[in-house]
Amino acid sequence: MNRTVLTLLVSLCTIFIVDQFIKNIFLEGFRWRGEYFSLILTYNKGVAFSMLSFLDEYLKYIQLFLVSGLGVYLLSERALLHKYALPIGIIAGAAFSNIYDRFLHGGVVDYFFWHYGFEFAVFNFADVMIDLGVVIILWRSWREPKCAQ
Repeated sequence: MNRTVLTLLVSLCTIFIVDQFIKNIFLEGFRWRGEYFSLILTYNKGVAFSMLSFLDEYLKYIQLFLVSGLGVYLLSERALLHKYALPIGIIAGAAFSNIYDRFLHGGVVDYFFWHYGFEFAVFNFADVMIDLGVVIILWRSWREPKCAQ
């Protein structure tokens, strides 16, 4: 197994397992209320900020199709996959974990609720990891030298 595939699979599996482990803590009843943020259990039937929740059961299949389609595309773009194996693995692990929630629980398990100064959407570890993966991709693409035209 080459290094790119190993990096991708290890990052994907690690994020998936860690996210599911944390979510299971909340599914077993853990709750905490704080002054600035609370750790609560909620199920997001949509995507970010509950958008597209009207798609109900179809949303999980649409997301599975989109993530799988992106995976097929990346397999055909070996250079891109090699260059961004770690952040792609992070994003994929988080995406599959949230999709898994939809099939298992009927919605994405969310638990981190920021409510100091303003109320923010409830989110989870996978959501943060998707953001982190995107930031890594952007950072690397901005740092690479520009080819002379």
